[in-house]
Parts: sequence; structure tokens; C-alpha cells
Amino acid sequence: MLRRQSLRESAARTYARSLPIVPVRARGLTIEGADGRRYLDCLSGAGTLALGHNHPVVLEAVRKVLDSGAPLHVLDLATPVKDAFTTELFATLPPGLADDARIQFCGPAGTDAVEAALKLVRTATGRGGLFSFTGAYHGMTAGALDASGGATDVRVTRLPYPQDYRCPFGVGGDRGAELAARWTENLLDDPKSGVTTPAGMILEPVQGEGGVIPAPDAWMRRMRAITAARSIPLIADEVQTGVGRTGTFWAVEHSGVVPDVMVLSKAIGGSLPLAVIVYRSELDAWEPGAHAGTFRGNQLAMAAGAATLAYVRENKLADRAATLGARMLGRLQGFAADHPCVGDVRGRGLMIGVELVDPYADATPRPAAEDGPAPDVLAPPAAPALAAAVQRECLDRGLIVELGGRHAGVVRLLPPLTLTDEQAEAVLDRFADALAAAERAHRPGPPVPAAHPRTVRTPSVHRRAATGPSH
Repeated sequence: MLRRQSLRESAARTYARSLPIVPVRARGLTIEGADGRRYLDCLSGAGTLALGHNHPVVLEAVRKVLDSGAPLHVLDLATPVKDAFTTELFATLPPGLADDARIQFCGPAGTDAVEAALKLVRTATGRGGLFSFTGAYHGMTAGALDASGGATDVRVTRLPYPQDYRCPFGVGGDRGAELAARWTENLLDDPKSGVTTPAGMILEPVQGEGGVIPAPDAWMRRMRAITAARSIPLIADEVQTGVGRTGTFWAVEHSGVVPDVMVLSKAIGGSLPLAVIVYRSELDAWEPGAHAGTFRGNQLAMAAGAATLAYVRENKLADRAATLGARMLGRLQGFAADHPCVGDVRGRGLMIGVELVDPYADATPRPAAEDGPAPDVLAPPAAPALAAAVQRECLDRGLIVELGGRHAGVVRLLPPLTLTDEQAEAVLDRFADALAAAERAHRPGPPVPAAHPRTVRTPSVHRRAATGPSH
């Protein structure tokens, strides 16, 4: 099957290249391959499987629709299944949005919802530009790629996304976030900046593909204040961060921010394709048919999604993700003392990233920060080959992980929210063993003293990540 896949499928395939397995059965955290091997799945469909594979409440919801004789394809007509999904979704939204919101069912993928959000704010404001952030990932369609970090489009202005480990201003912490906010304000307020007021600003509360980088809460509130003062709709891309993943039901809740538009997909479909945008009613300037699509009425996905949303809410799985995620982060941060290649450990809830670096490369002196002590050196170079080796070693040990980050040097963990304590320990044990094996194979010689800034310094954003919401 793998050979036929390589002969028949597009060269654009990705996961199949780094994860050469053939899944035939799955339940919860576990996938069984056609060769009989079992794997602990910490990819979870790129964050889609909030409850893991084939959760009983999801299967029951799907069976109920199938057994009822309800139509499976209904375009955008009203149905009991859609009404139940929408009601459950609105019950989870930040109250400041849910109290006066509209929902648009889009095509089945998150990138379709991003396209809808961009079209919506451009229609509502009459403006064409867009603010997005370096390191962003919003999907693979043309407009979504324009807003992502790797594309180029004159209509999109990319702003610095604050981070500690590789701060674009070389300072990190609160000072780095403050400089990023000032940069944004200056572009908007300087008549000679060459940047006009945009139709909207789109951001991820935690950058996923960009390397699992949580936005500082204070910076999120500044972005909300900056956009609100200038009548710029703020779009929160919660495609991967939503439904309890980061330790709150929606990641914007960490900072108390209420966006004008929320882009939702992945986990809201309970493992089936579903994507929506939810937005303030004042933005609903579309004419009938202005944004349509044949597969907006996926009844099975709505049933599975409603069951997933309710289960996460009723069982307080967001709180569970915060508690277990902090515990996992703590143990992973402990790896840094024994493994010089561990440059940084960061994340929120069960959205975790381990950045691997070349600890033997020369480092550049770093200036002192104005708001407190700073590391002596800038972060060493990323180590994408080592990260790929860790991924392979993990797979050999029955653990599926993903890679990401600016230089593909971040190992990402996205386990289901149903992860047990015992399973978490098994995941970390296998990861530790894989890390040690990959590090031994890539070590050029005797290790040098560990003098690079690693997570043991726990900068402010990482302390927030480990302890939950700061507000």
C-alpha cells in the first residue's frame, strides 16, 4: 500500500512521508497499523481529535443520525442536527461574542473558514488590506496563504509576533512584546508608513505550525485595544487552539480578549470535516449567496461536533488539559538539564513544543533587557535534521509526533484531551528515549558545557504557559 501510494499520490503529500504507516484500527490514543504495530498518537489529526480516535460519544452521535433516516446532504437548510450543533457551540463561546453573534457554515476545511473571514471583513469595512503575523499559518488556499508567514502579497502587512526564545527584537519577555505592540501602532498612526488601515487583523492565540508559541496575554489585550480603537475587526484563528486544547475552551480566554470574528474547524467536527466562522452581527454585511458552498451541511460532522463540544464542556476537559499540560511541560523542561540539544520547551495546555538546537554552534552576545535579567546569548541555531531524527526514533518506539517551527526544528505534541496520567508518562518516556538516541547519533564530539539559554530560565511567557491563565 505504501508503494502504491508513492506511485499514485501527489508529490505534495506530507504526513505520509515522515510517518510511513498504514492505520487500520484506532481507539483513543492508540493507532494500530496494518503490520500489527501499535502507536501512541500525539498528532491527533493535527489537533482534530479532541477526544482521540473513535470515542464512544462520537460514534453514538453518528450512528443516531444514520439510523434516523435523516438526510445527510442539505446544503444550508435548517435541520434539528444543525440547530443542536449551533446551540451547543454558542453555549461555549465567550459571552461577549455569543450574546450577539452570527454563524456562517463554510466549506469543510479550516482554510475555507479563513477565506470566509477575510471576505467578511473586507465586505463589512470596504477596505482591502490585512494585518497578519510572522510565523502565522492559516491554511493552504490562496487568501489563507497570503495571510500566512511564508507567502508574499502586497495586500498583507506582516507584523512581528512576540516570543521569548527567538525574539525579533533580541530582548524577549515583556519588553519584546511591548516593542511588537509599538511597531503595530506606529505603522497605523504614521501617515508616511505606507500602510493604510486594513480590513482586519488575523492572529493565532498560540502559533501552531509556527512552533507552538503562545501569545503573551498582555500583548493580546494590546492588539484588541489597538484594533478596537481604530475600528479594525480582530480575527482569532482558533482552528487548532479551540475546544479545550490550550487549557481554556477557547485560547482567547487566557487573555480575556473577545475578538470580532472567530475561525473554527478541526475539533469542532468531532473528527469529521466541519468549519465555521462566528462573528459580531454588525459585520453581517453579506448579500444572500455572497459566500456559499455545496458541502456546508455535513450532518454527520455536526452531530459528531455537538457531541464532542458537549463532552469537553461537561467533563471539564479544558481544565484537565491545563493541569496535565503543565505537568508534561515541567517534565519536558527537566530534560533540558541533561540534553543540551533541548533549546526551549513551551506551550499551553496539551499544545506543546520542544525546540531542538545545535548546542555546539557559536552564540551571539545578547544585550541586557530593560525590564529584568536576560540570557547571556541568543538562541543557538535550530536543528531540523535532529528534529527529524527524533521523530523517526519516536516512530520506532511507537510514538507519533509532528514537526513544526520556523526552521522545522520543533517537535510538537498534540495528544487528545482524554489522555490519562499513565498514557502521558508513557508518551514522555518514549520521547525521552527517542531524544537520547537521536542526540547520540548526531553528536559531533564531546559535548561542550551547556551555556545556551534553555527552558531552565523559564521566561515570563513560559511561566504563564505552565500555570494557566494569568488573568
